[in-house]
Formats: sequence, C-alpha cells, structure tokens
Amino acid sequence: MGISFYMIFSYNHYHHAVYSATASEITGGINKKFNTINYYFQLKRTNDSLVKANEMLYNKLKQNYELPDTVNKIGVDTLTIDSTETQRKYLYMQAKVIHNSVNQTNNYIELHRGRLQGISPDMGVIDVNDAVIGTVVDVSNNYAVVMSLLHEQSNLSARLKRGGETGNIIYDGKTPGILYLKDISRSAKITAGDTVVTSGFSDKFPRGLLIGFVKDIINDKSSSTYTVRLKPAANFENLQYSYVINNLQNEEPEQLLKKVRSK
Repeated sequence: MGISFYMIFSYNHYHHAVYSATASEITGGINKKFNTINYYFQLKRTNDSLVKANEMLYNKLKQNYELPDTVNKIGVDTLTIDSTETQRKYLYMQAKVIHNSVNQTNNYIELHRGRLQGISPDMGVIDVNDAVIGTVVDVSNNYAVVMSLLHEQSNLSARLKRGGETGNIIYDGKTPGILYLKDISRSAKITAGDTVVTSGFSDKFPRGLLIGFVKDIINDKSSSTYTVRLKPAANFENLQYSYVINNLQNEEPEQLLKKVRSK
C-alpha cells in the first residue's frame, strides 16, 4: 500500500500537486504555531534589549548636557555633545523593577540595581515612557528602594506645560492613583487633560519629564491658590523596567548652598 501511494503521488501530476499543497499547509501551520511559542519565550530577551537600547538613546539627548553660563546668551539647541563627556549633566541607568506597591498609604518600588552598579540615594527614577515614578531613598550592594510618587512624604516641583505655572506634587495616601498639584496661582488657565511636567527646579530630574494629566480642579474659595487633581502619567500597576537618573553636576551647587546656609 505504501509503494502504491508512492507511485501514485510520484508519477501522477494531479495527485502530486494535491499532496504537495496539503503537506505545505500542514507543515506551515505547525511552523506558525512553533514560531508563536518561540516568540513568546523570546519576549523577555526582546524587552531586555529594548531597555538597553533606550538607555543608550537617553544618554545621547542634548538636554542631558549642560555648560556653566559663560556668555549673556546660550543657544541650547546648538550645544554639542563632546566625546569626553565633560559637559554631561544627566546619566540614565536601566534597572529592573522587582517589587512595587500601589495601594498602600506609603508605597515603595524595589530595583535590582544598587551601590555596586552606580546607584545612590536621592537619584530620580522614571519609567520607560519618560514618566516620573519616584526617588531612590536607600541602596544595598545590588538593590535599591525607591520612594514612589504614591507616598505621603513624596514632594516634587512641577509645572503646567501649557501655562508654565509651578507648584508641588503630593500624594494624600487616601486615593490610589491620584496625585495633587498644589499652590497653583488662581490666574492660571487650566483645563482637563492638561499635561504636568517636572519644573527643572529639582536636581533629581531634568526639566520637562512627564508627571501626570489634569483631571479637575479643587476650588477651595478659602485658599488663594488652586489644588489640581492629576492622573499619573506612569502606569504604577505595571512597572517592569525603569531608568535611574544620576545628576553628575549636583555636587557643586549643593556645596555652595550648604556654605551659604551655614553662615
């Protein structure tokens, strides 16, 4: 019977064509399923490579380089990136998120990167979409703990991207997923959906990183300023990777401030 089938499919053009088409369809289906399974198991490797590539791109942005003022006017857009890295202000370092809480009064994020990998307290942390998620508060040799923006003691200088008015970001510890922008002037024109970004006044974060989007305004008539409710730009419930920001130029201004305050 086997020999008969072989002769039919080998010497009869019609049967050979039918057999080839059927065999191709079956093997194609098997290969497609195999590739789907293989792609699923390769996702982690793909994500890791993308995070590393983003780290390289972050560190080539011109906004991460800054020279001391030497003339009356500086053209930021024409600032060159030098190969010696002497002008660099911000250095981005990738770090995998291994623990994260979102529903507590005081939430923390833990990263698998620590002192031996260049992390130290007071460094800012963002997610893979340029959104602020917190500040490093403690480190061990290989791990770091981040105070999330969803923490009662978190305090971050911010501004409305459209109008430029500045205020402070806080978390009340009562409403998960909601941040508050306080001390905004009543003259500010604010609408739902407006973007709130870092002001650049903090030495932890460059100017213009995402913080959140306006939900509504708490109009307290007894106050001379607005309090604005925000939806965080970062998805705190799905943090897998992050970037820790090292300000390489923060030591000199810090020492200067300490000197002035001690007088």
